[in-house]
Amino acid sequence: MRGSRSGAPLPKPAPESGEQVLTIDRLEVEFRGGPAPMAALRGIDLTLRAGRVLGVAGESGCGKTTSALAAMGLLPRGASVSGSIRYRDTELLTLSEKELRRYRGSHLAMIFQETTTALNPVIRVGDQLMMAARTHVRGGKTAARERVIAALADVRLTDSGRVMASYPHELSGGMCQRIIIAMALSCGSRVLLADEPTTALDVSVQEEILELIRGLVTRRQLAVLMISHDLAVLADVCDDLAVMYRGEIVESGPAGTVLGNPAHPYTQALLDCLPTLRGRKDLLPELPSGTEGTAAPQVSRGCPYRSRCGWAIDVCQEPPPLTPVLTGQPRMSRCWRSATVLEHTARRGGAEPDGPETARAEPGSAPVTSDNLSCG
Repeated sequence: MRGSRSGAPLPKPAPESGEQVLTIDRLEVEFRGGPAPMAALRGIDLTLRAGRVLGVAGESGCGKTTSALAAMGLLPRGASVSGSIRYRDTELLTLSEKELRRYRGSHLAMIFQETTTALNPVIRVGDQLMMAARTHVRGGKTAARERVIAALADVRLTDSGRVMASYPHELSGGMCQRIIIAMALSCGSRVLLADEPTTALDVSVQEEILELIRGLVTRRQLAVLMISHDLAVLADVCDDLAVMYRGEIVESGPAGTVLGNPAHPYTQALLDCLPTLRGRKDLLPELPSGTEGTAAPQVSRGCPYRSRCGWAIDVCQEPPPLTPVLTGQPRMSRCWRSATVLEHTARRGGAEPDGPETARAEPGSAPVTSDNLSCG
């Protein structure tokens, strides 16, 4: 049998449930080349555990995709990266490009939003799957084919012969997304970084893909980072959730708790902008535009959300730290007024004499699911 042509590292034992598989500490990313450096990420911490899904939410430009690209070593030239990204016991930021290439695919894989750009349109699906499997896992052609067929079955594509003989344009978007996931599985990936994997799919297919990912996480003890702007998707599939704003994590904790009773005004504002299946909103509120937007070329003093926040007071002119919301709970918020916001959002209806002046809806109840959030 012929070995892997890339010299992929020998596989390690499968991680145990709850084991830290990918750890991001104090990650900072700065893009240069313009009039001034652009701070894309400012000291974020994320931990992916085997058998769990970590969701990342936030507006476009807040740094969600940049976090995943940094973990894969796929940031464009001109990006300055500092901090730590560890896959199990290996520091990825210190690896050379050649060394890092050995971890992509065989240990970490990224699922992109547009399958049309992830699959080569002029190469049959089977050839692409085989090429990836033989590149990233030791063994010969027969063993690689067995892995590919098993992976296709695991993503519920049982007609492997027809699928492998097809070109990407001959298959549906949902099938192509399953193929991308199967490619990662056949290469032995333990970590899946999913960047808006269901945005281009209709609602019924979206639900199938989410159910598939959730099942794979349980059966294979995968660690998944789910990036999405759709809070209903995150509520449906995630165990934990981190909310990002302008390159920082502003709130994190168990997904049902964060979405059911947010402690940061930005999380609350995102939820307020959603239609719900419970109650009625004649006019959906919008987030104020603010004066700084979602990204800024340099770090400004004070809370970056204060110009858009109806809760802001004088103390918000100082930058708030990311601190526990309640003692003894795995819940963090970057807001000076978290306790007040949490108390306010915990109420069920009634007058709001002490609340912000901006419009808001009745807070949801924990745990939040896609049954009480729209899939918009």
